[in-house]
Amino acid sequence: VQLQASGGGLVQPGGSLRLSCAVSGTIFSVNALDWDWYRQAPGKEREVVAFISSGSSSSTNYADSVKGRFTISRDNAKNTIYLQMNSLKPEDTAVYYCSGVFPAGRRWGQGTQVTVSS
Repeated sequence: VQLQASGGGLVQPGGSLRLSCAVSGTIFSVNALDWDWYRQAPGKEREVVAFISSGSSSSTNYADSVKGRFTISRDNAKNTIYLQMNSLKPEDTAVYYCSGVFPAGRRWGQGTQVTVSS
């Protein structure tokens, strides 16, 4: 199983980025699994920022710190998970990881760096 995260970069405060997590090497569609985006800032523990559930309901949940600014979604045809990040703040600076809950256990992508700075 491969989770290839991309889309990170340097952005000014107030800007936007869209992270992608392309899933391959598995028989499972992204629609069949629960997915999270986590982040880890320097010197801090990894924290979950967004969640999307499996199935047609696609219920979502967000950390209070990103609620109203971040949106998690998935494209079943592309087998890809997204994190749209708007109104970015310096405190959003971190390495962002996608993660899926597979029957054999949780799998992680390699992380993509997001830096919010003027």
